[in-house]
Amino acid sequence: GKGDYGDPFVCLTFADGSRTSDFVFESSEVKDEKPTLSGMPCALPPSCPDDQTLHVILKEACRPTLRLHLFYTAYSAENVISRRAVLENGTGETVVINKLLSSQLDFEDSDYIMTSFHGSWTNEMNRSETPCSGKNIVNETRLGFSSNRANPFVMLSRPDATETSGEVYASNLIYSGNHYECAQSGELARLRFSTGIHPEGFSWLLKSGESFETPEAALCYSAEGFGGVSRCFHRFVRKYIIRGIWANKAKPVLINSWEAAYFDFDENRILSIAKQAKQLGVELLVLDDGWFGRRNSTKTSMGDWTANPEKLPHGVRGLADRIHDMGMQFGIWVEPEMVNPPTKLYKEHPDWIYHFANRVSDTSREQYVLDMTREDVQQFVYQMLDDLLTSYDVDYIKWDANRPISQSNLDRSVWYKHIEAVYDIVKALKKKHPHVLFEACASGGGRIDYGILGIFDDFWTSDNTDACDRLTIQDSYSYIYPIKAMRAWVTDCPNFISNRDIPMRYRFHSAMMGTLGIGCNILKFSDEETKLAQEMIALYKEIRPIVQEGDFYRLENLSEDDYRSYEYLKDTKGLLFVFLSHTRIGHRPLTLKLRGLKKDTRYKLTYGDQEIIKSGAYFMARGIDLRLSGDYASELIFISEM
Repeated sequence: GKGDYGDPFVCLTFADGSRTSDFVFESSEVKDEKPTLSGMPCALPPSCPDDQTLHVILKEACRPTLRLHLFYTAYSAENVISRRAVLENGTGETVVINKLLSSQLDFEDSDYIMTSFHGSWTNEMNRSETPCSGKNIVNETRLGFSSNRANPFVMLSRPDATETSGEVYASNLIYSGNHYECAQSGELARLRFSTGIHPEGFSWLLKSGESFETPEAALCYSAEGFGGVSRCFHRFVRKYIIRGIWANKAKPVLINSWEAAYFDFDENRILSIAKQAKQLGVELLVLDDGWFGRRNSTKTSMGDWTANPEKLPHGVRGLADRIHDMGMQFGIWVEPEMVNPPTKLYKEHPDWIYHFANRVSDTSREQYVLDMTREDVQQFVYQMLDDLLTSYDVDYIKWDANRPISQSNLDRSVWYKHIEAVYDIVKALKKKHPHVLFEACASGGGRIDYGILGIFDDFWTSDNTDACDRLTIQDSYSYIYPIKAMRAWVTDCPNFISNRDIPMRYRFHSAMMGTLGIGCNILKFSDEETKLAQEMIALYKEIRPIVQEGDFYRLENLSEDDYRSYEYLKDTKGLLFVFLSHTRIGHRPLTLKLRGLKKDTRYKLTYGDQEIIKSGAYFMARGIDLRLSGDYASELIFISEM
């Protein structure tokens, strides 16, 4: 209503039907602590003593008791600013919020490239670059999840920006539901970038005396290119987003039963897998789908969360006790937000699913979505998981969600309330069971964002476990998500998706770049494969602190061949992972230039039977020549200060 024709930050409807608002400056203050009004469930913890929050208060010109609070918290050591908005209603009337975003940045020009990441199931995080000038670019999801179709992470970079140089702005919404990022090139070629809860389908009745708080947006700027943004965000997430005991504790090496057994298993088979896994050095066994009800396919039993007596005659507790007796931890798969139609749960509570009364309820993957906005559904889900954790001594929960929301209900706040319920349930469970590690999964990468990482501890990167594809997927995730959060498996070949046959060494190296897991049918391992797996798992445990806590660098490929090279540094140690998927005859060696070293310090690089000692300045400016040969070749190089 003021002649600003750019993408609006806030859209309201008042009791008289008017929709024009005009928020003007009232006051501001800077505080050392992080103030909050309503407390979004995924809000970041208070900042460190050196961090500060700018609190700006705006009042609506015609309704001065309607206030918009804008909070900017500067996390100085990590070079990150979080931005959130709180609308406080003191008007005596109900105000309808149709749109309230988390952050808005206005630039003086539009000479930027917007980088976003799109995909689908097993094809997550494809990098897309679009020049902003003269365009309106929207990155969004309306599926109820942050989604593998469009991650809420966006970068705005100058055209000359590279991995190591140039100006880059980046934003990630700390929220796991429907999100909206818009880069709009408007009047006089100025650029406006906005992010927040997706306004389509959203509505919130804000009664007098109440306030509504948006999720926070994490914002970062770097003049050191895309790599500079990545390392700032990685440090920020490790320090502020990942919480509880797992913030400072190494993630265990696990084996998951899914690709080894699918639905075809019993207690003896799982125990045989566990016994062999223990010999390999695995620390945690996760029992995947198929352990409950009469679950032998995706068509039944989800929602009836009791052990299948034919598969587990001694129940989950009996199996868990046996696993613990072997000296391993025990984890289990659940999909708490879903229900199959032919179940006792659905028969007794047909009204518990999202549906419209005049429509046929729709299934996807043979299942409905539970209405998580209902208190009775929330109580059921919490109680089921609390019983599981209390009765069965579970160490690890793999929380899956294999379909998006299509039908919802008549309440347009349902999209927000569903995610709020998931956050609240997991937070309450973790408060009661602080030792349990929660992994977020949604058909692979369907719900990966800073919001879910602030509540869960791990995420399942993708259902695509092909080691070569995973390098591409992990590379894209690494722009914003720390390595410690990415669960990566070694699985059997030929791979069930790609049908590729990739050497086990390459598969291990690919998975060792994240938090290592095993998805193979290890009962079929040859003696040679068993020996290699033992060696690789033992090696991963040695390098785990560097991988999970170190600074991460994507190294430039100076060869015409498709090399991929990654560097990790922590304190006086470091690692280089180098991959070559396909050899070309006559290809030139790879010149590998390291980064992040101390120029005047001498370093030793070791791989195979070779050892190179040079200064940090030499390794960064001249680098080393490395030639890999053969398809699916890989090398792990060790770095140490002298």
